[in-house]
Amino acid sequence: MRSSGRTQALAATVVLALTGTLSGCGLVSGSPMSDRVQPGKVGAGRPLEGAQLTVTSKEFTEQIILGKVMGLVFRAAGADVVDRTAVQGSIGARSAVETGTADGMYEYTGTSWITYLGHTKPVADPREQWEAVRKEDRAKGLTWLEPSELDNTYALVINDRLQKKYGIKTLSDVAEFSRKNPNEASVCVDNEFAARQDGLKGMAKKYGMRFPSGQTHKMAGGVVYTQTAKGKPCLFGEVASTDGRIPALNLKLLEDDRKFFPNYNVAPQMNSETMKKHPEIAGLLAPITKKLNNKMAQELNAKVDVEGQDPHDVAKDWLVKEGFIKTG
Repeated sequence: MRSSGRTQALAATVVLALTGTLSGCGLVSGSPMSDRVQPGKVGAGRPLEGAQLTVTSKEFTEQIILGKVMGLVFRAAGADVVDRTAVQGSIGARSAVETGTADGMYEYTGTSWITYLGHTKPVADPREQWEAVRKEDRAKGLTWLEPSELDNTYALVINDRLQKKYGIKTLSDVAEFSRKNPNEASVCVDNEFAARQDGLKGMAKKYGMRFPSGQTHKMAGGVVYTQTAKGKPCLFGEVASTDGRIPALNLKLLEDDRKFFPNYNVAPQMNSETMKKHPEIAGLLAPITKKLNNKMAQELNAKVDVEGQDPHDVAKDWLVKEGFIKTG
C-alpha cells in the first residue's frame, strides 16, 4: 500500500511528540501556482481576491492530485497560492495545517481518528466518523469541511479471471474459500499490513480466514498489484481501494461485508484561523468534494501511476472538464 496516514499509525505516538520539529519538514520550499485560471461553476466574483493561501498534501499520488485541486480552485477564486504539496510523511502535512504553515489539505477521517487522535476503535458509520473527528480536531485549531464519498481504505482484490472461476465477491467468501481450500488460499500483503492488528491479523480473526504461513506472501506494496494480477503466487492481494492500478490490471475489489476496515473518507481539513478570515472557502470546496468518489479517484490516480501524467495536469484537466474552473 502506498505511504499514507494510516500506514504510519504505529509510530504516531512517538512522532507526534516531535511535531514542533517536523512542522516545517518538507515545507521549506514551495512554488507559486501561476496558472491562468478563472471561475467556472465555483469562484464567481473571485471571493478570494487578494488572499494569500498555501495548500499542502502528503506525498502519494492521490494526495498530490487533491492538493493541486484545492490550490487551483483557490487560484481561480482570486487567491495567490503557494503549492507545498507532496510533503514526506503525514505528520508534516498535518502539522503544517495545524500550525498555520499551510492553510489546508484534503485529509482522511480514519487517519485523523486513529493516527493523530489516538483512538483504536473506528466509528462504523462514515458520517458519524467524520462528526467525531471534526469535534475533536476543533480543539487543535483544525476545521473539517463536508466529507466526500471517496473512501481510501484497505481492501482485498482478486483478478477478474479467478473471480469468475471461484465466484468470490466478499471477504466472507474469501474466509469460506480459505477454510475449504487451504492449499489454494494464498494472499499477498506488504509487511506492515501483515503485522498490524487492523490489517491481516485482525481481518483474518474477524472473518475466520485461514491462510497457512506458506500461503502468506510478504512483499513491497507495488508488487502486490502485479502478482495478484498474475494470480501467482497471490490469489488475493491487499491494496488501497482507490489505487488506479486496480482497474488498469483488471483486479476486482472484494466487499468488506462485515465492515472490518475503518472509514477513510476524504474531506478538506483547514486551519481554523484561515476559515475565520475566509469563510467563503467552505462554499468553494463543497461542490468539488461532493464530486469525489472511489471510481473517480481510481481514474485520476491511474492517469499518474499508469499513464505517467503529471498530477498538476491531471487535477487541472479534471476541474476544467467538470466545469469547476476555466482556463485563460
